[in-house]
Amino acid sequence: MPQMSPIGWLSLFIMFSMTFILFCMMNYYSFLPIKPSFSSDDKKTSINSLNWKW
Repeated sequence: MPQMSPIGWLSLFIMFSMTFILFCMMNYYSFLPIKPSFSSDDKKTSINSLNWKW
């Protein structure tokens, strides 16, 4: 059985790497995070929670 040439392994590795990177990029950019809407009461509590209680 003939062995595969090194250039064949290199082309397979490049194809796999590009497919993997494309798949990861598609998964990363397809997710749209939901931005929470803050009301005036939420802003007061978040500002007050940042103060240190000494």
